Amino acid sequence: MPDDTDDGVDPDLEQLLAFIRDARGFDFTGYKRSSLARRVRKRMHDVGIAEYLDYRDLLETSADEFGFLFNTILINVTSFFRDTESWSYLQQEIIPELLGSAEADQEIRIWSAGCSSGEEAYSLAIMFAQALGIEECARRVKIYGTDVDEEALREARTGAYSEKALEALPEDLREDLRELYFEQSGSRLVFRSDLRRRVIFGRHDITRDAPISRLHLLVCRNTLMYFNVEAQSQIIDRFHFALRPEGYLFLGKAEMLLSDGERFDIVSMRQRVFRRRAGRAEPPHQPNPLKLTAPTGGERRDAARKRQLRDLVLETAPNAMIALDLDGAITQVNSQARAQFGLTSQDVGRPLRDLEVSYRPTELRSLIEQAHSERRTVRVNGVERRSSDQDVQYLDIIVQPLAADDGMVVGSSVAFVDTTTLTRLQLEVKRNREDLETAYEELQSTNEELETTNEELQSSIEELETTNEELQSTNEELETTNEELQSGNEELETMNEEIRIRSTELDEARTFLEGVLASVAAGVVVLDGELRVRSWNRGAEELWGLRSDEVQRQPFFQLDFGLPTDALVEVVQRCLTSGRRTDPVDLIAVNRRGRRIRCSVICSPLDSQAEGVVLLMEDLQEAGEQD
Repeated sequence: MPDDTDDGVDPDLEQLLAFIRDARGFDFTGYKRSSLARRVRKRMHDVGIAEYLDYRDLLETSADEFGFLFNTILINVTSFFRDTESWSYLQQEIIPELLGSAEADQEIRIWSAGCSSGEEAYSLAIMFAQALGIEECARRVKIYGTDVDEEALREARTGAYSEKALEALPEDLREDLRELYFEQSGSRLVFRSDLRRRVIFGRHDITRDAPISRLHLLVCRNTLMYFNVEAQSQIIDRFHFALRPEGYLFLGKAEMLLSDGERFDIVSMRQRVFRRRAGRAEPPHQPNPLKLTAPTGGERRDAARKRQLRDLVLETAPNAMIALDLDGAITQVNSQARAQFGLTSQDVGRPLRDLEVSYRPTELRSLIEQAHSERRTVRVNGVERRSSDQDVQYLDIIVQPLAADDGMVVGSSVAFVDTTTLTRLQLEVKRNREDLETAYEELQSTNEELETTNEELQSSIEELETTNEELQSTNEELETTNEELQSGNEELETMNEEIRIRSTELDEARTFLEGVLASVAAGVVVLDGELRVRSWNRGAEELWGLRSDEVQRQPFFQLDFGLPTDALVEVVQRCLTSGRRTDPVDLIAVNRRGRRIRCSVICSPLDSQAEGVVLLMEDLQEAGEQD
């Protein structure tokens, strides 16, 4: 079977993923191919299938196999207050600031995305209850817990967990949580009902479904690392739309937002806490539902690099540039425009007419309307602009309509080309041509040096970005492997507990059987199918003088004791053949004291699947004396 990674796509695996999406609505095409292929192959190995196409045939014929496959792919590793250092930071630094900025009696909305079996959502309820008080938390806080795994959600909705679920917490914290937030129900701990009603669980696919909106806090820990770069970008778009301005995003220790500085501020990179910047949120991008095949790893990286390059070209352009949509709202502002006209990232989304740049240094709205109506570039040269210190700046303003592939105008761009230096040079030329030529050569040399420096810096930035992406991918892969190992360890612990219980039951059954045999006064001997001694009770020891450990596993008819065993060969064989109990056989024997006795022997078949017989030996003389 080929080894498909993010760089090499296995078409058979892609067909299998498309089939799963179309048949059951689970879209795994955005998952990292290396970890996804490893989980699918694990399930294929369990059912003894080597090829993806053969496994697809199994899915088509067995509806239950989908459930086993999903449980293998969706690694549900979670716990209460997992990574306690990060949760402590959230409790001590973030929640007080979040509650302090919220209006009185305002509902606090929280989303736990990828909540698995619910421990994370209930941890949030506990944390806010400690900050607000239980009654206030039950009145104001609403927590949404979502996941794609219905089986895990069913467990989360019960709110019942084993004692082991709290074992990883410090002892003092564990006892406080048991007393305040859980009720004992048999061997399970049930989360308290008043807070449980404020936690809402539901199925939600963060790669496809519309996000929950107006959130104060969004928690999504160790979930993004399973997705490829393109899927992560789409998910972050949805998270940005879901959060209200100044809302907090709490990620896992293997996840970062290094390329979203325009939309998120870093609150704590160590604890992976980010804050959404104020500004209008754009609706999240919705993928085309008709697209049946996922892009290859190379295409995803090319798209990411092109998008990054496009943003860097606009951001580092030497001229101030502003992009507008058809409604006249600002969609992009580069660094030169922010520095030159005092704009900020918070102005993105505002109408142009509300800003000073719309009428100073010239009326832009009429130029934009002209460019749209005539569908051509409109240019105004030599516009004079005076700064606060009365310095004169000359600008060429270029308004360019932006058209889509179908020819429809979707917006416009406004570029401000600073021509102050050129204008002054032209004036200087009139006074002294030689001085102007010297100044021009110096300017040209400086410009070339700056361009060379800029290219070197750009190359270094791209190399650092590439190295960072590789390190991030490796970190996520290691975290994924760690969770898989933890999941396997939990399965082994469960199996070990079952084996221990079975062993205890077997020990009890053996002790009981030995007690029953020991209580029988007559001699009882159990022989297996090969006529070897399997059991020799105390009555047999008293009768013949041989201990149980001396005869164990020994051939019965080769033992030398007072019973003439040759006379029993035919009786035992007849019992084995017929499967019925034989009549008593009376034999003259010698007991352990050397006395001649008359011994009655009855042979019965074993009443079980194992082949063998039970011999009941009784001293008739001693029995008669007792009578």
